[in-house]
Amino acid sequence: MASELTIGFLGAGKMATALARGFVTAKLTSAKHLVASDVVEAARNAFADETGVKPMPTNLAVCKAAAILILAVKPDQVAGVLAEIRDHVSAKHLVISIAAGVPLAKLEAGLAPGSRVIRVMPNTPALIGASASAFATGKNATPADAALAQKLFASVGIALQVKESLLDAVTGLSGSGPAYAYQIIEALSDGGVAAGLPRDVSTKLAAQTLLGAARMVLETGQHPGVLKDMVTSPGGTTIEGLHEMEKAGVRGGLMNAVRAAAEKSKKLGQG
Repeated sequence: MASELTIGFLGAGKMATALARGFVTAKLTSAKHLVASDVVEAARNAFADETGVKPMPTNLAVCKAAAILILAVKPDQVAGVLAEIRDHVSAKHLVISIAAGVPLAKLEAGLAPGSRVIRVMPNTPALIGASASAFATGKNATPADAALAQKLFASVGIALQVKESLLDAVTGLSGSGPAYAYQIIEALSDGGVAAGLPRDVSTKLAAQTLLGAARMVLETGQHPGVLKDMVTSPGGTTIEGLHEMEKAGVRGGLMNAVRAAAEKSKKLGQG
């Protein structure tokens, strides 16, 4: 379905690049069915270098070439882009926004009446087919549009349809979440080095440990607490480590990080 349509990126930054490469890697489409534009020349060039897609000179050129428009600019740039393309978005277009915090109502208000809009919050592991995305549909989007969004973003990971009111929480959790995970991996690696491991060995063990733990949660369907208890022997090494994490407030810190990022997402949408 998607491979028969041209997908256009309005904004060619890191997230657009990750999605474009992910779509091609997943064989959902090919580079010849992708187009992109960006006001920043360096971003256009980087997108072209990493995807093999020749960028277009303007957003209007992308609108003319593509039926699926992925709005991939910073939240404070959304209004300007919508004003620019408003008169060029027709019934053939599906507009998918990945701009953090920008609500469907604002997206729809910036386009012509009846425009079909979907709001998605993906994350950068789309680059390796491991994205965690959630999406909500606008009032004019059809079930077929929702199915297409599901197909696109499931091709680069998992894609869950949710109520729009939950997308700020999604942004705080999975949208920003890779950065939390990278910091945890770095900290675990530092701990391994402090305990005597070489840096390269420590980082590989730390990263693989998080990967394995994540797969255990997803593939067994068991609660993380149950899986944690399976590793935690009475009087053993793991409970000592967990005790130190509790004293350091790691659990509360991660919860606070998600809530703070979700609140920031809301503020971005109000700006």
